[in-house]
Amino acid sequence: MSDDERPDGARRDGARPDEELLARGRAVQARLWPQVAGGPTGQFPAARLAPDFYRYVAASAFGMLWDRPGLELRDRSLVTVAQLAALGRTDELRAHLRGALNLGITEEELVEVLMQTAVYAGVPAANDALKVAADVFGVG
Repeated sequence: MSDDERPDGARRDGARPDEELLARGRAVQARLWPQVAGGPTGQFPAARLAPDFYRYVAASAFGMLWDRPGLELRDRSLVTVAQLAALGRTDELRAHLRGALNLGITEEELVEVLMQTAVYAGVPAANDALKVAADVFGVG
């Protein structure tokens, strides 16, 4: 237990560690997706269906990992885009491509990342990811 914590896990300022992670995670999410950051868990149906799960995602994935000091948010976004493309997670990729654009990452940079995935994840994975990117970027 640190000097800032009480035995019940709360800090002296009254904040609980999980609340702090949730706030940090939501701040990261607001930078990625400012258009959906207004609601308690975001403005998409799955978050309304399972708000506890999305609070967990905000606190753990975004508050605990995305907010770490070792990489800039921009770099974490590029890494995430590459991983989602390699895994074939196209719905999540679509969201993270939009988030990357909101961070100021260019379409050209994202296309380069997606093409690079062909070397390590295969041409079909890169092809599917580029199709998603074309849709997100409005390329008809």
